Amino acid sequence: MPGILINKTYCKGCELCVRACPMQIIAMSKELNEKGYFCAILQEPTKCIGCRICAITCPDAAIEVHTHGTQFALFKY
Repeated sequence: MPGILINKTYCKGCELCVRACPMQIIAMSKELNEKGYFCAILQEPTKCIGCRICAITCPDAAIEVHTHGTQFALFKY
């Protein structure tokens, strides 16, 4: 199962990952991070398909996607 790691220190709350996720499993937190931004959080990690679109879309490199085995690709990167 793929795993997403969101570094709350790097996240500036742009919400690009929320809009980009085809499974709609990323949302914005209700709590501020240490820099004063509402950061992205993972709502349902078991629904992640490991497409990496969230990580590719993130301008701050705050998201890492780790796949363990098979990975679904929506398109060739």
